[in-house]
Amino acid sequence: MSLSKNQQKLILGLQQKKNRNKHNLFVAEGIKVINELLKSSLEIDAIFTTDDFLPDIPSNKITRVSEQELKKISSLKTPNKVLGLFKIPEEKKPQTKGLIIALDEINDPGNLGTIIRLCDWFGVKQLVCSKNTVDCYNQKVVQSTMGSITRVQINYLDLSEYVKTTTLPVFTADMDGKNVYKSQLPTEAVLVMGNEANGISDEINELVNNKLTIPRFGDLQQTESLNVATATSILLSEFKRSLE
Repeated sequence: MSLSKNQQKLILGLQQKKNRNKHNLFVAEGIKVINELLKSSLEIDAIFTTDDFLPDIPSNKITRVSEQELKKISSLKTPNKVLGLFKIPEEKKPQTKGLIIALDEINDPGNLGTIIRLCDWFGVKQLVCSKNTVDCYNQKVVQSTMGSITRVQINYLDLSEYVKTTTLPVFTADMDGKNVYKSQLPTEAVLVMGNEANGISDEINELVNNKLTIPRFGDLQQTESLNVATATSILLSEFKRSLE
């Protein structure tokens, strides 16, 4: 069975959030990513694959396509053997313990994908996002997580309300904050990371007193700021150091 026009229209339409929500589906591509998703509890809707990659799933879920057909539905410059459609899982109630990362209006899909991978690497099980943070089922986000999206719980919510009501101490990354290397950090906390261009929103800033900064060590002190994903990795490392 080859690729139909309706299938092609559906897959390309899923590049838009409104269509992902309408069909409750998201797209993933490539052998490594698909293998990671297949090992998870995610429900498979359909797999489109060349003969070079035939996963061990029910045959009625598999559509064999040519490399030319795969190019028509792929968002990658060089399609990698397989594209999958997966059901978007229902959001679970946010966890209320441990170290939690909160994202305040993160716009770049690559940054969100990297932060999800960082959460997976550092054993952070909960990621909460403001409602205007980029969708975690955006195709670029899914690709950049390399499967970590299946191992981190992600919730979209009213971030200011969340910060107001959480029982955990809340920290923000702030250029004028306390030197993170000289701070005693708790093992359980919420760490809020801000927008790429504007940082933490005023609304969240007014609610949080614990502000951390990563000091600059360069001689000229002219670097304006760190990429949000880079800053997240450094701060996560310091929070986890407190467990040692």
